[in-house]
Amino acid sequence: MTIRKARSLHNRDRRKEVRLVLPDRWRAAWPKALAAVVLTLVLILSIHPKIALGAWEQFVRVIGLAGEPLPASPAVFSEHEVEEIEGLPPQEQVMRLLPRATNHYQGAIELIERKVDGWHGSLDYTEALSGMLITTMDSNDLRVRAAAIEVYLAAWNVPKNSESVETLIDRAQSDPDRTANALWTLGLLGSRGVEAERVKETLQPYLKDPREEVRFWAVEGIALVATDDVIEPLLGVLHDDPSIRVRERAACSLAQTGMFETSQRMKIVPTLLDWMDEPGPDDTTRGFVFHALRDITGDRSARTRRRGVPGGTSHTEGQAEVPVPRMVSSRP
Repeated sequence: MTIRKARSLHNRDRRKEVRLVLPDRWRAAWPKALAAVVLTLVLILSIHPKIALGAWEQFVRVIGLAGEPLPASPAVFSEHEVEEIEGLPPQEQVMRLLPRATNHYQGAIELIERKVDGWHGSLDYTEALSGMLITTMDSNDLRVRAAAIEVYLAAWNVPKNSESVETLIDRAQSDPDRTANALWTLGLLGSRGVEAERVKETLQPYLKDPREEVRFWAVEGIALVATDDVIEPLLGVLHDDPSIRVRERAACSLAQTGMFETSQRMKIVPTLLDWMDEPGPDDTTRGFVFHALRDITGDRSARTRRRGVPGGTSHTEGQAEVPVPRMVSSRP
């Protein structure tokens, strides 16, 4: 055997030995290494618990549901997005801008206001647009609701002028199948300042109409006009209308929906409190009044609960018996 070959065999044996020995060394050493790591973590936790907890929170991060709003990003349009929206067809512009307005993106409402007149006659009133408009109308921001009203009128191609008001008044009187829709559309126009007095004069007699559906949408239309002088007629509907559905709509219009400002809604609180002590309203109506009071004032005190629930029971005890007015309704 040559010296070179012998040296090669020797080196091969050494490599085998290293491969066999190294795992054994690590196998013996890893428990000590692990113990050292654990000891270090325990020391850090005992000396600086906040640092350790912060590190763990970064490792496992779950966003809770309680607390203040937590923005995902600034609610501001980028120049790129504005340019992109400008280049879209009207239908797609609306579908992009309404959610932005609902989420209070800076400039979204102004962009709707600038473009809405050009959308008349160019929009399809699809199921998707209808659902989005209902959501937008349920915003707690009256400016967002106003933007939705403008889009409704554009989608239905209803010009904001006196001729539209007269056409709708004639339709309400002459076409029973379209009366409800005409009344609500009149409310849309009145809310935008189009012949508001004429609209109110037309809508109020329909609050006494024998048809429940017509009274329902007369309430909705008047609540959109939302001047101080329509509060009393709506209170009358809440107190006296024979239909639970119409009374519910009046309660919701006074407390949440429509275009009343908070200061206007607060004016009805004394009347509602008086009704809670009257023997007149039935339990269903009293429940509507109770929830209207809570929605208007935000008061969750024991006094409100005691006065608000039928029979003087606590809110928790009587909660199942108190009907809750619904904010969302379908459109006529």
